[in-house]
Amino acid sequence: MYSPPVDLSFKAISSVTGALAVVPRSGLRPLKSNSKGKYSSHSFRLSNNNIPDLVGLQFMLGHFLAQPLKLGWLDLSFNKITCIEPVLCELRELRVLYLHGNAIWNLPEVDRLGELPYLHSITLHGNAIDKNKNYRNRVISALPHLKKVDYSSVTCDERRMVKAWHQGSKHGGNTKQSPQ
Repeated sequence: MYSPPVDLSFKAISSVTGALAVVPRSGLRPLKSNSKGKYSSHSFRLSNNNIPDLVGLQFMLGHFLAQPLKLGWLDLSFNKITCIEPVLCELRELRVLYLHGNAIWNLPEVDRLGELPYLHSITLHGNAIDKNKNYRNRVISALPHLKKVDYSSVTCDERRMVKAWHQGSKHGGNTKQSPQ
């Protein structure tokens, strides 16, 4: 994941497939492409647009990337996304996922991302779900491989606290612990 990201941020894109007509930003390091014009990057930036859902995500990634299933870093922050869609779970190599600043409101949807074996960093702050008092506990419980949540490291103490919280919530107990 050392090549620069394909950057379609700040392009006023209103749908994932609308990105097909957009030219990626050129950064300090040029994007490398193959003979078919597809980029060799494993990182993709779609932040700061007006995207409400992820319909067509796989198709769009296949349009731009030489190896779309090798995507390891995806930035969907500051859009209008309302739910965590199952299409994200098809990105099995995903390690970093930025979803902050969207409109995700259903905390249990985070559980879907448990299917991503390498996911170690996620951002979800700035969504309606972060208002839930058990937000951070739920995210860490659902995604046990995480090293960072909202740019903050998950500590060993926090993992122990979440394990106790999870056990209490599974048995209907009311734990008084709150996310730190």
